[in-house]
Amino acid sequence: MEFGATNWQMLALACEAGLVLGYLLGSIPSGLLVTRAFGLGDIRKTGSGNIGATNVLRTGNRWAAALTLILDAAKGAAAVLIARELGGDLAAMWGAFSAFVGHLFPVWLDFKGGKGVATFLGIMVALSWPVGLMTCATWLGAAVLWRISSLAALIAVAAAPVYLAFWHQYYFAGLAAFLALMIFGTHQENIRRLLKGTEPKIGAKVGAA
Repeated sequence: MEFGATNWQMLALACEAGLVLGYLLGSIPSGLLVTRAFGLGDIRKTGSGNIGATNVLRTGNRWAAALTLILDAAKGAAAVLIARELGGDLAAMWGAFSAFVGHLFPVWLDFKGGKGVATFLGIMVALSWPVGLMTCATWLGAAVLWRISSLAALIAVAAAPVYLAFWHQYYFAGLAAFLALMIFGTHQENIRRLLKGTEPKIGAKVGAA
């Protein structure tokens, strides 16, 4: 079947739409909105100052932390699913990347966002649900075993590209590897503490996970 100029233009428009919608979805500061809704104040003034679920947990409200985790994952998944509907897997990849960047660098918060783990998990589930579930299971298993959020996150995101490659989804594996590298970048302080043995356990009030 021919793939003419009109088709390419439509695909390009779909990818552009995926980029814009992905960023807007990804930049929604779930943690900040949830903590305010729960009357917990400004999460940026609690613990590490991060807007992610791990820091929300430091407020002592598990429901707020769980809701933040779900919403951060959902916005990544939504970006992928909408973009895929518009332009297939290529647009879905652009939507995924843009949503991830939006979470890390939201324009509404002076480009100071979360560390990307929950959004990454949501993206993986939407791109390939079997791999997404395996990645989530890896994260959960590591969290239960070591009780260190950052370590569980790093293990899970590092495993995701391997899972995707095993399933012969090489383009998705490349994207996952790139996003995983970005997550390792956002966890530099955590990695230093892990190497020193000073990284706090899940639920601790000190640290930056």
